[in-house]
Amino acid sequence: MEERNFTISYQSFQGLEALNEKDQALCLKAEEALKTSYSPYSGFKVGTAIQLKGGRVVLGSNQENVAYPSGLCAERVALFAIGSEDPNAVIESMAITAKTDNFVIEKPVTCCGGCLQVMAEFEQKQNQEIEVLFYCINGEILKVKGVKNLMPFAFVESRLSV
Repeated sequence: MEERNFTISYQSFQGLEALNEKDQALCLKAEEALKTSYSPYSGFKVGTAIQLKGGRVVLGSNQENVAYPSGLCAERVALFAIGSEDPNAVIESMAITAKTDNFVIEKPVTCCGGCLQVMAEFEQKQNQEIEVLFYCINGEILKVKGVKNLMPFAFVESRLSV
């Protein structure tokens, strides 16, 4: 047996003011995306803003359905929109935030495994890491470079590629 370890790398910022202007703007766009969340069952709104190479920003918000699990997370809404509208787009960064009237969110909300797997697919397709900002409104912001820092054992099988 051989024991192996890995480390993850991320940065932590206290509030929007600590970020550079580009990251601040992307976080605010993610907050804007919260307005289109359809979350009548959980009351938990999630918004995503994705910065593409060239400057275009694509927004996504979570979309629930009474027939769970027929809804879709904000991250995948935005990623799949990019995949269908501009399949050759290169994603540089994305910001994710959440809000609810049911309680105070005190730390950044991170992606589910399904969203991380889709992000890993985009990274593989574009051969470039995606920078991810997990933005807690009025709180901490985590900045992560690349999905491998979030999900080191993502399913990637190059022999399935065309």
